[in-house]
Amino acid sequence: MIGEIIAIGDELTSGRILNTTSNFAAGNLFDAGHEIIAMATIGDDPEVIAGALLKALGRADFVVVTGGLGATSDDLTNETVAGVLGRTVIFYPEVYTKMQSGGILSGEAGRGRGEKHPFEKLAWLPAGAKELKPDAKMAGHMLIHDGTPIFFLPGVPHEMKELLLESVIPWLATWKEHKRKHVRHVLYKVFGLTETEINTKLQPLEDSDPLVHIGYYPVYPEVHLSLTALGVDEEKVDAVFQRFDAEIVSTLGQYLFGRDEETMQDIVGRLLKERKMTMATAESCTGGLISHTITRVAGSSEYFLGGVVAYSNDMKAKLLGVKKKTLTAHGAVSAETARAMAEGARRVTGADLAISVTGIAGPTGGSDEKPIGTVWFGLADTSGVRDFHSHFSGVRWKVQTMTAMTALDLIRRSLLDLF
Repeated sequence: MIGEIIAIGDELTSGRILNTTSNFAAGNLFDAGHEIIAMATIGDDPEVIAGALLKALGRADFVVVTGGLGATSDDLTNETVAGVLGRTVIFYPEVYTKMQSGGILSGEAGRGRGEKHPFEKLAWLPAGAKELKPDAKMAGHMLIHDGTPIFFLPGVPHEMKELLLESVIPWLATWKEHKRKHVRHVLYKVFGLTETEINTKLQPLEDSDPLVHIGYYPVYPEVHLSLTALGVDEEKVDAVFQRFDAEIVSTLGQYLFGRDEETMQDIVGRLLKERKMTMATAESCTGGLISHTITRVAGSSEYFLGGVVAYSNDMKAKLLGVKKKTLTAHGAVSAETARAMAEGARRVTGADLAISVTGIAGPTGGSDEKPIGTVWFGLADTSGVRDFHSHFSGVRWKVQTMTAMTALDLIRRSLLDLF
């Protein structure tokens, strides 16, 4: 089914609160076999709410609306929806009683006799509304308008998630007009190719099968690529997904480093553990970023022995044993220094493998010979030491981020014998 999500609240459009509910709803509805064609985030404005709902009803098989169901004066969803759909707003005594039993409407002391309790507003719903979870002491209902189900969920994230998972998705799965689709999805993690380069390689695959969609998402310094196969025939969906998956893996080759939630540091750690190897780092321009990235993985102490941040030439000499004549003759940013740093890190830690980086992250310090973004890498292991050179563009943090990621990728390629 094709769905649309509308999130309502001035706190969302002002940026005070991050709209996490729409993302959660879209992901879970997609996994359940539904296509979300649009997500709107709008403020507490009756005209805007009405327009968004009518637009959604004109193109979607179902609509999920979050927010605006509370008891304050700016919660306008129910009244607005009733008006735009030509329905009256009626009092639901069972909802009122439920709220009372939950203590939400308690505390009447000091309220004048006959004075309307502010939370009574929660019990006034559009005619035809049905509670999504009658035993739960929270707002949330649905109604079917001209054959299209509309779900109204609270904006409170944990309440919205509970109703979506336990009420909305199960209801859609059993709706007689719903023809459930099967979905296969994977996210590829790519490093070393630009989004345009990946698109060029995979363009022959695009539009070659109507069941398949390929998407490109740059997530600096990586590029993420999604493959989705969606259709009614489960066997056919599986077959086309497997075929496209094999072709994408083959086309991307050594640039594809992971899938879904995997990170570069996850992959490097797993390869080291599989080979029962240890590693160390020697960092200059990254200031410890490589070590920090590696140790974000739980259990990394099994393979990461430690690192040295040698920012000055004096520290490179004292801590890593880089010879002063090497620094004098070639400079701190050079192949020779990078090699000596990697060998020194391996020697002082006893690691099987060591990676070093030395470069100019900017915004100052560059020259015609060694412009900003120049980085040298050293990789030392039991077979010897190698050096690699790169030039990265961008501001300081981008150069540092790309340097750290490249260092990890060099380790990955070395462990996989991809050089």
